[in-house]
Amino acid sequence: MYPLNIATQHLPRRARRDLERLEKKRIKGHIYYYDSKGGRVNGKCRRLWQTYLGKPEDILHTVEGGGPRPPCAEVFHVGLAATCWQECQRANLSGHIDRHCPKREQGVSPGESLALAALNRASHPLSTSAMVDWCATTTLRRHFPHASKAAFASQRFWDHRARRTPAMTLAIWKAIIPEVIEREAMPLSSVCDDGTNFSTCIDPVTTQCQIAKRGKNTPGRSHVRQVSSALLCHADAQVPLYDEVYEGTRHDPKPCPVMIQKLHDCLTTSFGGHLDAPQVTLLFAKGHNSQENFRGIGTLKLHSVGSIQLCEVKELAEISPQDPRWTPCQTSG
Repeated sequence: MYPLNIATQHLPRRARRDLERLEKKRIKGHIYYYDSKGGRVNGKCRRLWQTYLGKPEDILHTVEGGGPRPPCAEVFHVGLAATCWQECQRANLSGHIDRHCPKREQGVSPGESLALAALNRASHPLSTSAMVDWCATTTLRRHFPHASKAAFASQRFWDHRARRTPAMTLAIWKAIIPEVIEREAMPLSSVCDDGTNFSTCIDPVTTQCQIAKRGKNTPGRSHVRQVSSALLCHADAQVPLYDEVYEGTRHDPKPCPVMIQKLHDCLTTSFGGHLDAPQVTLLFAKGHNSQENFRGIGTLKLHSVGSIQLCEVKELAEISPQDPRWTPCQTSG
């Protein structure tokens, strides 16, 4: 596009006719601008197309953002969904899942199903039946062109989840986490351990689920079944390293040594037996304090940082923070 054809005046007349140009027209004393392109049709010079741009003041208002408001607009979720999809690609999430959980080349693969569910949970949690409509409002529809209500129906999600056994899920996780740790250069110097529980709506008299059981919890909902969960994650990056669910009746300190051993075995296996165990420091809350836990940490030769209740060290708790015996730590960081 060349304003007033100034930049094309040095070209031959035939070349100027074949270029896209900005035309100025005076109609009834008013100036209007058009974007047009000419060319030869059947050996004769003709205008191929012409688009009306408006008056000079209209063009100025449009460039400066002062034009009329559109009657409607379609809003897309761009940034978060695109970033999460990029991380899924970097981790090759779908590839690892499909390799350990193959199925026939028919419809959506288990990896794509779980990847879309994870992206939705990370950005805008919805039910599985509403996930396709949400996907249509994001840039993810470019990566899932075959997404439809039939392909991503709720039953299809449950079918794909039913194909994954606990052993298969652990194998997928062992394939993903070493690559993430190596790519992000995350030192395993600090690992946080914590547990929680969540209530369920499972029938209190059912015998099909073996881990949802009645237990003590903070909200005081002991009348419903609950599932306990323990999570080990990177202290700085908050990346989950290992997690496991267990019976809601088990107290937090009991599964802790088992979790520590499983995390150690998982990381050692994933890194080919080259995990420098003494460099790993485990951070945990005082709810995990027990002789068995400390014995397990000592057996694995792990460093640890925990906490204790003030009632256990009354003399220390009574010392004022301004006491001169307190000295600042000189260690860097």
